[in-house]
Amino acid sequence: MESGPGGAVDIAGRRFAWRAVGQGPPLLLVNGYAATGADWDPAFLDGLGASFEVLCPDNRGVGDSELGDGALTIDGMAADLAVLIDALGIERLPVVGWSMGGFVAQRLAERAPRRVAVLALLATDPGGPESVPAAPETWDRLTDHSGTPREQATRLISLLFPSELAIDIDRQFGEVVAAGRAGLSPALLTAQEAAMEAWHRDSRPGLEAEGISVLVAHGSLDVVIPPGNAEVLAARFPGATVEIFDGCGHGLMAQQPQPLVELIVGRAGG
Repeated sequence: MESGPGGAVDIAGRRFAWRAVGQGPPLLLVNGYAATGADWDPAFLDGLGASFEVLCPDNRGVGDSELGDGALTIDGMAADLAVLIDALGIERLPVVGWSMGGFVAQRLAERAPRRVAVLALLATDPGGPESVPAAPETWDRLTDHSGTPREQATRLISLLFPSELAIDIDRQFGEVVAAGRAGLSPALLTAQEAAMEAWHRDSRPGLEAEGISVLVAHGSLDVVIPPGNAEVLAARFPGATVEIFDGCGHGLMAQQPQPLVELIVGRAGG
C-alpha cells in the first residue's frame, strides 16, 4: 500500500515527523524502542490501512523527528503525540502502541483520556514495580550497542522472534534491519533506554479509563516483555480484552498480522 500524506509539526523549535498510510478514520500507531514510523511489518500496516488512515509518527530522535534538548521521557513522547493530534484537528481516535510505544500510548491515555477512544496495547507492560521484567540477560542483549550494525541486527531479531523463525527472518531481512540500526545514534538509544528504565522504576498513577475500550495482545513466547504482563494490564484496565498469540514472540505483528489486524479493527470499528 502506498504511503499517503505525512509531514511534521514544530514543537518548541523541534521537528516531529509523521507519515500516513491508508484511508478511513484516523488511527495512531506508535512504534517501540529504536524503531521509526516506517518500520512496521508491511502486512500488518496494509491490513490496518484498509480500514483506517494510519498515522505513524517517528518518536522523538528517530527517523525524521529531532531529539532536541533535555531528557527523553515517556511523558515527553506522549506529549508529542498530543501536539500532533491537536495539529491535525483530531478530537478522538484509536491508539495502538507496541512495546515502548505501548508505554507512550498508556501515558497519552493518562494525560488526555477523552482523546483516546480505543487503547490497543501490543507486547507491552503497565510500568512500575508490578510489571513482569525480562531476564537481565535479555535486557543486556537488547541494549547492547557493540558490534557492527549487521551483528546488532542479528542480536535484535533473535530477541523479537522464536529461534527457528529468527534464523529465517535474519537471512531475509537482516540487512534491512542493519541499515536501520546504522542510522541510530548511541546517544538516542541510551536516552530511550533511560526512559524505559524510568517507566519500570516509577509507580504508575491511576488511569481514568472509563469510555476507553482496551485490547491487550501478547505473544506467548515473548522474552523482551514477558506475557505475564498481559494479566497485569488486564487488572489495570478492568473489562479489557486479552489475547495471547501462541508461538509468537515480541514481534507478534510480523508473525500473525491478519488476526491482530482483525482484533484491532473489530475493537476500533474501522
